Amino acid sequence: MEIAIDGPASAGKSTIAKLIAKQLKFIYCDTGAMYRTVTLLAKKYQIDYGNVSGILKLMDKHTIKFNNTDHGQEVLLDDENVSEEIRSEEITNNVSQVSAIKEVREKLVEMQRQLANDSNIVMDGRDIGTTVLPDAQVKIFLIASVAIRAKRRYDENITRGIKTPLKKLEDEIAARDYKDSHRKVSPLRKASDAVEVDTSDMTIEQVVSKVLEIVAENK
Repeated sequence: MEIAIDGPASAGKSTIAKLIAKQLKFIYCDTGAMYRTVTLLAKKYQIDYGNVSGILKLMDKHTIKFNNTDHGQEVLLDDENVSEEIRSEEITNNVSQVSAIKEVREKLVEMQRQLANDSNIVMDGRDIGTTVLPDAQVKIFLIASVAIRAKRRYDENITRGIKTPLKKLEDEIAARDYKDSHRKVSPLRKASDAVEVDTSDMTIEQVVSKVLEIVAENK
């Protein structure tokens, strides 16, 4: 079974997808983490975020893997755990540019589809239901207001010792929404057969319960 969860930045996709996968005992694939890791690769090797050939060469030389542990899922670049590093402000603000590169998307989509072929999966991102897994049995599109999403990102940052002003986060999220929905390759949009869930006034538990209801209806 394939469950696709899409939506804009900080709509709660990864949090919800992880919990759904855990409850259903499905594999979880964080596609956003894959794009963030490619962005980190470019940063580490001082390759411009728009340098297509340079980034593709790096992707050929390095591996991106997920490692499931008792504490959650780790993202590995080669054998290094970069789960925290890929959440830095610089990576967050530049991942849209890297993820808009057609050839980067093609390479990662191939990896994502292979994962889905091998097991029951919950996958979250921005184009899962429209491009990566267009035949997924369940498609969810999570939304929330920019103000709510910025506050979530702010609270998350505070727990990690990052003190970015709330207004700056609102501006960054609005800018990211624009970039993601206007890119030429696989823009952020709701699949025609996706169920939209507005998480603005819902707790995490309520969203999980709602998504599980939708899954049960489609089994």
